[in-house]
Amino acid sequence: MAQTNDKPSPADIITNTIIDKLESGVRPWVKPWRPGLGGRPLRATGDPYKGINCFWLWLCAEGAGYNSRTWMTYKQAQALGGQVREGERSQIAIFYKSYSKTVESVVTGDTTDEMRRVLRSYAVFNCDQIDGLSPEYYPSPVSIVPPADQLPDRAQRFIDALPAKLQMRGDRAFYDRIADSITMPPVELFSTRAYWASTLAHEAGHWSGHPDRLDRTFGKRFGDDAYAFEELCAEMTSALLGADLGLPTSHMDDHAAYIGSWLKVLRKDSRAIMTAAAKAEAAAGYLLRATGLVVSAESEDQIREAA
Repeated sequence: MAQTNDKPSPADIITNTIIDKLESGVRPWVKPWRPGLGGRPLRATGDPYKGINCFWLWLCAEGAGYNSRTWMTYKQAQALGGQVREGERSQIAIFYKSYSKTVESVVTGDTTDEMRRVLRSYAVFNCDQIDGLSPEYYPSPVSIVPPADQLPDRAQRFIDALPAKLQMRGDRAFYDRIADSITMPPVELFSTRAYWASTLAHEAGHWSGHPDRLDRTFGKRFGDDAYAFEELCAEMTSALLGADLGLPTSHMDDHAAYIGSWLKVLRKDSRAIMTAAAKAEAAAGYLLRATGLVVSAESEDQIREAA
């Protein structure tokens, strides 16, 4: 992967780590939380991380064995009466910083102001690395997988309100883009009702990309790998919905064949995973709004960092 200097960019750090996981057969967005985490990573304010930060901090928490969902800067920890333990290693979170640049036309000599964005990162610590915080930052490990005969209320509301055309038949789950319909096997063919619901969330991710909805395409940038990349987007959408609805995301074993295509794209373009995460975030948000389960409209560009 090409780099312009010796220090890897935030995009390179995240992408290279995900490539390592994929090469070992691990998809970081599948069952990305440990028991007790129960949802998206949180900032010190209690607001959920979005986009690639969500997947990245899940991966970091899983690798280190953290139970807390909350991440904060060193200064935020101090402001809350906590202290990062000596020797603890921080992780990065990213954001885009906008700035104005004056550009002169080589033809006319006229100048115009253009808005540009640059990727930046900042250091965060999980609350399990910090002493002295209030008890709510240190959750007790609990299972988030519901029993086979029931779903969390929020997940049931999502299924009941999903406006997609749904057919229950056969033994394959798939989205038909031409017919604009989702086909699902009966619930009885799944080991738990939760796995059935999370599979439906995956197919709903595909449904959200229809031209009449998000009109999601990947174009020439991904070429022959565009179909496999759409599967990546749907997987990541299901993971985000799983976190927001309390559903598992470890059911998609039959998508392992796509890993080679994903690796090829990620090795070629360090920002491809950012694109997939952003598209998945948009899809999850669309589906939650479409079902009346509105989440925060907060943007990753508006990170409230106390550093």
